[in-house]
Amino acid sequence: MPKRLLLGIDSGTSGCKLTVFDFEGRVIAAAAGNYHTDYPKAGYAEQDAFAWWKIISQEIQNLIEVQKVDPRDIAAIGTAGISWACLPVDRNGVPLRKAMIWLDRRSEKQAAWLRETLGEHELIQLSGTPVDPAYITPKILWLRENEPEVSAQTGKFLQSNAYIVYKLTGELSQDYSQAYGFHFFDMAKGVWNENIAEQLGISLDLMAPLFHCHEVVGTVSSKAAAETGLVAGIPVVAGGLDAACCALGAGVVKPGQTQEQGGQAGGMSILVDQPLIHPQLILGYHVIPDLWLLQGGTVGGGGTLKWFNEELGHYEQQIGKEVKRSAFEVMGDETSIIAPGADGLIFLPYMAGERSPLWNSNARGVIFGLSYDKTRAHIIRALMEGVGYSLRHNLETAEEVNALVKELISVGGASNSRVWTQIKADITGKTIHVPLSDHATTLGAALLAGVGTGVYSNFEEAVGKTVHIQRTHHSSATNHAYYGNLFRLYLELYQKLRDSFDTLVRITKQ
Repeated sequence: MPKRLLLGIDSGTSGCKLTVFDFEGRVIAAAAGNYHTDYPKAGYAEQDAFAWWKIISQEIQNLIEVQKVDPRDIAAIGTAGISWACLPVDRNGVPLRKAMIWLDRRSEKQAAWLRETLGEHELIQLSGTPVDPAYITPKILWLRENEPEVSAQTGKFLQSNAYIVYKLTGELSQDYSQAYGFHFFDMAKGVWNENIAEQLGISLDLMAPLFHCHEVVGTVSSKAAAETGLVAGIPVVAGGLDAACCALGAGVVKPGQTQEQGGQAGGMSILVDQPLIHPQLILGYHVIPDLWLLQGGTVGGGGTLKWFNEELGHYEQQIGKEVKRSAFEVMGDETSIIAPGADGLIFLPYMAGERSPLWNSNARGVIFGLSYDKTRAHIIRALMEGVGYSLRHNLETAEEVNALVKELISVGGASNSRVWTQIKADITGKTIHVPLSDHATTLGAALLAGVGTGVYSNFEEAVGKTVHIQRTHHSSATNHAYYGNLFRLYLELYQKLRDSFDTLVRITKQ
């Protein structure tokens, strides 16, 4: 019997998602599990790689044992993972400590040293990425200075998806789309720069072999088969960055197409056919060879409403139980009756510092314009609009290097909200398409596996068979003009508060 299924695995920030697709992109089965992010100190954010594998193994078993997916039907496996996860493993591939993820900003000192010693401009021109504590390079330097015993035992630094590939196959890998976490990676040439690595004192022996994202790294080992219920011998491709896999799963395969991310974090990924570099944005390889994604990544995305739901959303949770809808759907209903602009309430969505285009670890979330006439619905709408403003900020920054966007393809949990998607369309002035699938990231990972094993002849065929638009949001010219005034105030507020953010952090750290 011919194999007919593809498995996509996404190791995300708040948990993992696994989806089994047929070759037409239809969801056959899906599972998800949560793992914790530890915040042991201010600026620290860590995840346990052992927990990644434990939860993923359990959910694969769920797919097989509970949802009755026959593992013999799985033709190939692809993985996606969070960015900038610094995971040192020993020479046997065993993690030596918890992974420092993209939210971790402890290496401010090391990032400053990089800027001063090697020069930020030079490093940006080489790697296409700003020098910031979110990236892996300063984290490696932090480990060397603060945990020398870990550095001494490190055999390789692995990314999140590479660790899952290793657990499945026993083979070490580094995919091209995640290489942008290292400032000694030449983004134009696609090779490690030995000179810069030597100046940093980082041996290239610590880097796993480079693979294109759709290349087969190995096959499911007998050990992994015993732990998961899979059958040995299933091909596993290198996989890639979750945002890049998500872009592929949204149908972004041609230059100019742009994915808008509505997951835990926010942002956008513009597909370009040349390495366009902007010092305030992020340039990385797409999961498709010889193409790049000019990205804007923010900390404020779906996570802003997740925070509100967990800390203040008890009312919406209760109403949701009564009407059998999610709390987020209730929030959408509440905000739909609030006028654009939330009657003068503005939210700065810097809930864990901010990445592009500000790159400020000290930035903090702000609600501006509160008054007695404001309701919960006003606050919720302001949260949604703040995320929309951060998206516009990144899009306008990209225009400075002639990366022009007319339409967005929106994916992630936030794209399910018609209200929120329309808000983003109105704020940015862009048409937004929403694909049918809620599983864009795992679909992208699965499509990598399909292309890599010959299920599809190329990426265009893969997307043509599996990605379908379910609805489109057009921008209101009136709302866009009104939001333009508020957006300028949004930018002005950050500039006026920038020094105050620094003062607040200095006071609270005493």
